[in-house]
Amino acid sequence: MRKKIIVGNWKMNLDYPQAMGLVDRVIQLTDDAMKTQIVLAPPFPYISEVELQVMLRTNIIVAAQNCSDKDKGAFTGEVSAAILRSIGAEMVIIGHSERRTYFNETDDVVAEKVKRTLENNLKPIFCCGETKEQRDGGNQLDVVKTQLTKGLFHLNKEQIVNVIVAYEPVWAIGTGVNATAKQAQEMHQHIRNLIKDKFGANVSDNISILYGGSVNAKNAAQIFSCKDVDGGLVGGASLVADEFVEIIKAAELLNC
Repeated sequence: MRKKIIVGNWKMNLDYPQAMGLVDRVIQLTDDAMKTQIVLAPPFPYISEVELQVMLRTNIIVAAQNCSDKDKGAFTGEVSAAILRSIGAEMVIIGHSERRTYFNETDDVVAEKVKRTLENNLKPIFCCGETKEQRDGGNQLDVVKTQLTKGLFHLNKEQIVNVIVAYEPVWAIGTGVNATAKQAQEMHQHIRNLIKDKFGANVSDNISILYGGSVNAKNAAQIFSCKDVDGGLVGGASLVADEFVEIIKAAELLNC
């Protein structure tokens, strides 16, 4: 049975006291007996501090929101996978739609970032998903297939098992509109089948696929109950500890 995973992507939000307070509250409202994997993805400057706060909890780990596609060098402002690993990060969000849209990250760049994370023993949370125009045009399945093919399918079986996939319909991110449970399941099943065709049933049956797109405490249980949805990549709702924990609890009920 695949473990449920809930990732809180804070994006570029919260000052230092707010960030530390949020982590304290999440720790207070959850416990180590929970089977759900909780992942916190704060801004870069907070990673080591958050890691210190959660180090006694086995079911809370820290992720970075991005990393460079380069190993090291004269790349002012960039942060490498090796640096992230050295300060306690265990996962990295790769290819988020905001990175693809605002920073012009191509599938080739995303593929390089996946390589860098795996080379440094970090787990990539690989994001894929279609825009509203692509869905309206009926191209969503092909769009996601292309993203997976170019971004992940250069890996071998030993590498792909360390990847978490996050389906994030771009039209549902930060809009308050989320995919229906039927839409989410259709795409997650499509992703799992693509992975099966490439790597075999054993890999596809065990890889975690998360849904990201306006997940909140009200819709989490319905979306997470879908057969091929293994948790969520949560944005805005992860900034409110009580709501984020309600989302975690919705996943936890399905782990029982």
